[in-house]
This record gives sequence, structure tokens and C-alpha cells, in this order.
Amino acid sequence: MTDRPARRAPIRTGIIGFGTSGRVFHAPFISSMPEYSLDMIVTADPGRTREATRRYPAARVVPEAAELFAAAADLDLVVVGSPSGTHVQLAHAALDAGLNVVVDKPFSVTAKEGEELVDRAESLGLAVTVFQNRRWDGDFLTLQSLLRRGALGQPRRFESRFEWWKPEVAKSWKAESTAAEGGGILYDLGAHLIDQALILFGPVDDVYAEVATQREGGAADDDAFVALHHVSGVRSHLWMNGLAAQVGPRFHVLGSACAYIKWGLDGQESALDHGASPADPGFGTEHESTWGLIGIDGTLEPVPAEPGRYGAFYAGLADTLLRGAPLPVDPRDSVQVIGIIEEIHRNATPDGRS
Repeated sequence: MTDRPARRAPIRTGIIGFGTSGRVFHAPFISSMPEYSLDMIVTADPGRTREATRRYPAARVVPEAAELFAAAADLDLVVVGSPSGTHVQLAHAALDAGLNVVVDKPFSVTAKEGEELVDRAESLGLAVTVFQNRRWDGDFLTLQSLLRRGALGQPRRFESRFEWWKPEVAKSWKAESTAAEGGGILYDLGAHLIDQALILFGPVDDVYAEVATQREGGAADDDAFVALHHVSGVRSHLWMNGLAAQVGPRFHVLGSACAYIKWGLDGQESALDHGASPADPGFGTEHESTWGLIGIDGTLEPVPAEPGRYGAFYAGLADTLLRGAPLPVDPRDSVQVIGIIEEIHRNATPDGRS
């Protein structure tokens, strides 16, 4: 929470990066919410510059972050959606310019630099938070509701997957960055899956992992499995795989009374990537044909899905900056996640086990 809240709306915002992060996850929400204005976009790519100019004509599009920081007096907030290895450096520069900061995940490459960034923001009375948007996936919100109601009895085992089939190495910073630069599927998707497991079942006292690079020429891991033992007694098994020719269920949760299974990914990212607006009627709503199932084999019942609502992150941040409310994501939660990922990479043996 910041002790220097913005005095009035709109919250003047700049975005660094207009790849998937800025284009899909941030700009649509900032531009569609009345408590924000999208004032600057940083991208050096000519094609992305043209798209940003076309979609957001009121925003100034510049090629370098330095130009944004030079105009900091005209901004309140900056969103760092650049490659992972640059997150901390750019976030520090934003704080030095007197700006509140949203950092896309992964928050940092090491827990130490993440902690230092949080401490720096607190010392300046500025807000720094992390875009852990998967906390507002519809399927995750549905599972949270089931657990709160005790619908599964005592939860015992949590299985969670992000899997797909992309055998070719893409030409992107994600494919070319090493783990030391915040690259690889564990930093990318693990930052979501580990965060979700900690939110649901609390801190962990034991971690086992397997990480591998399966694609020829890959710079970092593209196949990972993480097993967490929570202090609460629950065991979480988390899979991330970009080469799964057949995918497993998104969630498979076993409890003392029954189980819950859910197939398919939350549809918000796909909808946004295809040009949908968060303001569209029914945005985030899941068709009943893909609802999860609860019960015991032979007596399964569909569970109506909670609507996904990534916009809740920015609504919560507006409450922080305008009204002094708590941050929508405590950055120290993300530091804890990075600590687990860092430990896995640090302890990995030559065969990828940790």
C-alpha cells in the first residue's frame, strides 16, 4: 500500500512493452476502465508501434523507456511488460522517477532482488505490485469457492497443469532467454501455478522438481514438474509443458469427500488476443459445456463456473492508488514464489531433478 495515493482519477499510465503482455493483458483493461488513462506506450518494434498507434490514438508511442521516464511528471503509474530479465531494472527506474509500478510476472529472477525492490518502494511511499492475473481465472475462482465451502471435504492432493503442443522453437525473447535471465517455462508458467498453489493451501516445507529442455536448440526449460508439500498437509503437483501432444486436466483435486476435475484453459487470454474488449457483454463467462465436474465416479455433477475477471486486478489497484486500499497482489507473495523457482534451478542435478 502506498502512503502517497493519487489525488484524482484518471490514473495516468504508461506501458513498457507491447508484446503479448502489454497488448493482450494490460492495455485493454487500462484503456477501458474510467479510473485510468493510457498515456504512453514503449515499443521499438515498427509493427507493434503501428498497432499501438492505431488501437490507442490518444497514447504517445515511443521507442525507448528513457523517454517515458523523462515524461514521468505527466504519469502516475508504469506497467513493466518487458522481457523478464529487465523487470527489476526498469521497476527501479520507475520508482526513481516517482512512479507507482506494476511488474508483470515473473517479478524478478532472484528473491533477493525482488525483496530489494519491495523495500525500495516502501521507503519511497510508492506502490509496487505484480500482475498475477491467474488469481482471477474463472476456473481458479470456482475452485476457491468450492474449497471455502468445504465441498470436497479435506483437500489432500492438488494437480494443476498448463500444457500445449508447440514443438517448434518460436522466435521470441522467451525462447532465447536462459533461466539466469528469467527465461524458461518454470519462470513463465511456474510463476502462476506455484502462486495459485500457495494461495489455496499455504506455505510449503518441501519441494521436489524436474526440469528439462526438450526442444532442440532451446535456451531454457520447456518441460517442468513441481511437487510441493504444504504445511497444511496438502500435496500439490504442478505440470508445465510446451510439448504435450495430449494435455491433461487443468485441475484435478482430490478431497476426503469427493473430487473436482476441470479441463481446458480460462478463455480471457484467447478472447483478448482475438480482439475482444473487457467491456464486451459476457466477457470472462465460460460456456456450460466446459464446466468442471464434482463428485465421485458415477455420480458427477457440473459446477457452474465463476466468471473470469482479470479486470479485478486493475480495479483493486485503483482502490490502492486513489483510496489507500491494500494492493491487489502483495509483492512479497511473488518474492516467495521466485524463491521456490530459484531454489529449484539452483539445486537441479544434471538430469534436471531438484
